[in-house]
Amino acid sequence: MSTVVYVSNADSGDLSLLSMAADGTLAPLGTAEVGGTVMPLAVSPCRRFLYAARRSEPMAVVSFAIDPADGALSRLGEAPLPASMAYIATDRSGCWLFGASYQGDVLTVSPIGPDGIVAPVRQSIPTGRHAHAVLPAPSNHHVLATSLGGGVVMQFTFDPDRGRLDPNEPATLPIRPGAGPRHLRFHPDGGVAYLLNELDASLDVLAFDARSGTLRPVQTVDTLPPGFTGEPWAADLQITPDGRFLYASERRSSTLAAFRVEDAGTRLVPLGHIATETQPRGFAIDPDGRFLLTVGQLSNRLARYAIDPASGMLEAVQSLPVGRNPNWVEIVELRGHEPPD
Repeated sequence: MSTVVYVSNADSGDLSLLSMAADGTLAPLGTAEVGGTVMPLAVSPCRRFLYAARRSEPMAVVSFAIDPADGALSRLGEAPLPASMAYIATDRSGCWLFGASYQGDVLTVSPIGPDGIVAPVRQSIPTGRHAHAVLPAPSNHHVLATSLGGGVVMQFTFDPDRGRLDPNEPATLPIRPGAGPRHLRFHPDGGVAYLLNELDASLDVLAFDARSGTLRPVQTVDTLPPGFTGEPWAADLQITPDGRFLYASERRSSTLAAFRVEDAGTRLVPLGHIATETQPRGFAIDPDGRFLLTVGQLSNRLARYAIDPASGMLEAVQSLPVGRNPNWVEIVELRGHEPPD
């Protein structure tokens, strides 16, 4: 089964496509034009479609079909968005696309047709200042979202039949003043969520009640490297598929912080920091958990790291150029020509 990597390049207005060999080696395949400031990406659960949000006018989400043989992209269409989206994600069924707008202070829900094409927005929900991410729970009946300026994680119930979000009870989980809630990830078992905060580069471990869809704080750790004295600017976080290691990127120090995950996901143990490409915004871990790929917005390069399966530490093994201002990475294991789910 072959693997393809997609990188969005905001200033190039395109996507870089790269192949990933069985040993992890990356090789350029070409580019796909999007036009404008393309940033957040999302892949459908069936891995047959890729979605890219344009953050410049005309703001829209562009739908692509992924060729199951070689990962080539075919543009299917685009749908307008009411604001510039900092984050997009599909629900667990692949029938709905969520968006979070930092500038527009809004969350959106858009239908996705059987042909994989996103339709115009069906629901818009005003939020606190600077919505930044939206993440469906494993059950697909709850959704979490962040308000960086409002200092909260928003908690919603979700009806996947109608594609409707409604405030949960309670509707928000307040985070420490000045933290700046940014991105979220679930532990693979679904019982814990991790929250990376942009403004103080802290990382919160949050117990997740699958029945109620609500969060409870458990632990807070720092992601900044020792001796750092600048203004924090945390960006993204990812966890390995086996749930053993978690990583977070920080843009001003250009580092990745590594953690070992213990106690069924409820405890993070710091492992150290790794210098990486300049201003790392987005990164991804391959489906086998062997490699981490990150991009530098100011270096215009993609770096590949081998993940030590015992220690979780990273070893730099490859770096190659991509487009201008790369910021989002998706790794897709192709399914060949087998029938879709």
